[in-house]
Amino acid sequence: IAVHSMKDVPAELPPGFTLAAVTAREDARDAFVCQRYASLAELPAGAVLGTSSLRRGAQLRERHRGIEVRLLRGNVDTRLAKLDRGEYDAIVLAVAGLVRLGLEPRIRARLSVEESLPAPGQGALGVECLQTRADLLALLAPLADDDTARCVRAERAVSRLLGGSCALPLGAHATIGNGRLELQALVASADGARIVRARAEGDDAEALGAVVAQSLREQGADALLLAR
Repeated sequence: IAVHSMKDVPAELPPGFTLAAVTAREDARDAFVCQRYASLAELPAGAVLGTSSLRRGAQLRERHRGIEVRLLRGNVDTRLAKLDRGEYDAIVLAVAGLVRLGLEPRIRARLSVEESLPAPGQGALGVECLQTRADLLALLAPLADDDTARCVRAERAVSRLLGGSCALPLGAHATIGNGRLELQALVASADGARIVRARAEGDDAEALGAVVAQSLREQGADALLLAR
């Protein structure tokens, strides 16, 4: 078996493999990590903000035109070290990843989904195994959370229908209210100059993902993704 952060799992798994379980989602939001400033709103003009994600970078550029968003590479420890050395004024990481690593105290603020729409599957873990291993499928079934799995299916449907790469400047986040799925998604140009958004409700995860993906396409999502 293999355990993944669902935001990093390709929309299409290799032949012969399946997701045996998607666990209950933790906090799906992005985290603002900074020593000097308590929030994004406090960053002065010209401040350097680091992120490894085109999705995050585009949304942050759209809302905070006065700051400089720069690519940030490396694992979490490396990224935090670059922040601590002063190479960046602040960085943005996934809340769930920091919490799992025992680094929650580094979080200064949690960004709302309106400010930074998460990646498909963000905050959830997926357990992958061979489709032929009925014994493992049965063993892992109790780890699954049905509501999270349903939300993640809708989010990943958008990603799959628009290209299927976790590197796309694409966000998607679903919640369940009164038994119905509520899905919102966006596709952005890498510079944040243009972002198209869509939102819909429904009962079937795959069908809802298709509706939202089509709405994004009608607004020019394909051209934005090709231009990245």
